[in-house]
Amino acid sequence: MTAPSSLQSRLRTTALYAALSLAPALGLAQGGVMNLLNSLGGGSSGGGLLGAVTGQSAQPQGDDLISLLSRSVENIDEAREIDIGRQLASVLLGSKPLHPDMRLQHYVNQLGRWISLQSTRPHLPWTFVVLDDKGYNAFAAPGGYVFVTKGLIDSCADEAELAGILAHEITHVTAKHHLHAMRKTAQSGVVTQLVASQIKTNAVGNLVASQLFALGRNLYARGLDQTDEFHSDREGVALAARAGFDPYGLVSVLQNLRTATPDNPMFTLALSTHPPAQTRLDQLEQAMGRRLDPYTGGPGVTVAQRLGGGQDGGAAGRKARK
Repeated sequence: MTAPSSLQSRLRTTALYAALSLAPALGLAQGGVMNLLNSLGGGSSGGGLLGAVTGQSAQPQGDDLISLLSRSVENIDEAREIDIGRQLASVLLGSKPLHPDMRLQHYVNQLGRWISLQSTRPHLPWTFVVLDDKGYNAFAAPGGYVFVTKGLIDSCADEAELAGILAHEITHVTAKHHLHAMRKTAQSGVVTQLVASQIKTNAVGNLVASQLFALGRNLYARGLDQTDEFHSDREGVALAARAGFDPYGLVSVLQNLRTATPDNPMFTLALSTHPPAQTRLDQLEQAMGRRLDPYTGGPGVTVAQRLGGGQDGGAAGRKARK
């Protein structure tokens, strides 16, 4: 079937955006990590990701975080949500270093921001960062912070697959899945006991910092609820299509993940924190049917090709679709 004219327009816009966005990326190749963070941590929120790393981010004030979360996620306004996400992002950066390829960092940030503009919360200070990790993982934090590992990018056969992954993580943020998961943990009392055994003072700043650290470790080690993952799969596919990408990109990712074994260290965390890939595929097939077939595109462009490289940085070959 021929794609509707509105989709064709979006595809042309995407192609134009990609062509324009890569030119300034070349200028970042000589920059350092701090320059990268300065360029990626923008938005109207102030210090951005750089603020989280250098300690310029303000601690949430008022009630301690556990008490606040225990009552309702709705008590957390957007400014505090962004601040919580910024500090959780610093926890992730503390465990894995940034990948040194400035061109790749700029490209992923531009790609992610383009997709986020089509989301229900385009105004968030969206920041996308590549971690120097051979594992296969992607993470997000409240307020618009998204991380992907270099190993995950290398496994993508084309840009549509990477777009599907980013759209999935963006949906976690727009739906506030992390805040709801943190609320459940706060209500259980487990983190409160952990913090109480470690903290030396009742000062609000130290208490909130300890609570965030404990909640963050628990969240990223345990993962989100299965219903949240299924929701992000469904909405992520639609979001990728709205951004002009093949909606079957995420399907291809899950087909690849289905063949991974739990004893493969590259996939250990991804498999332990997400529902089985086949279950996710079944859920997606039921939700999508054939309704998104008109939005499929032609042969995909690899990340290496988009960056101007001479070799294919993705997985060899094109994966068959369902």
